[in-house]
Amino acid sequence: MDDCLNFYKCEPIAHILSHMQSYTIGQAARLLGVSPDTARRWADAGRVATHRDEAGRRLIDGRDLAAFSVEVAQNGGGGDDDVSYTSARNAFPGIVTAVKLGDVAAQVEIQAGPHRLVSLLTREAVEELGLEVGMQATARVKSTSVHIDRA
Repeated sequence: MDDCLNFYKCEPIAHILSHMQSYTIGQAARLLGVSPDTARRWADAGRVATHRDEAGRRLIDGRDLAAFSVEVAQNGGGGDDDVSYTSARNAFPGIVTAVKLGDVAAQVEIQAGPHRLVSLLTREAVEELGLEVGMQATARVKSTSVHIDRA
């Protein structure tokens, strides 16, 4: 049990830590549809929690960013008036904010800037992609279907 005091030697904890997604301020800004300066100001004001990596870069935990992206969207968007929200080839890069699994079907929600996209797909597809709240994903829209690509 003493080996588990070193988190990286304890396999269950190391597995969790190695799969936890974090985002730089620039990545978070792109996913939120705002400028990096706006994302930095929000972090400085304590609106979203950050931590530093070994290189000193500020990072935002994926689950924190997912919750914050929903909050920003519900409160009227990001606040950058000069940011244009476009769909390049019908692709919406964003962050997974919810995954609901049924016996056969699943529902995945992605917040892509001010856009909330919901896709119904098989549980098997969600499990194969390893989709979970806080991870980056791209919703692709064709006709009335939304397809999810793991980033």
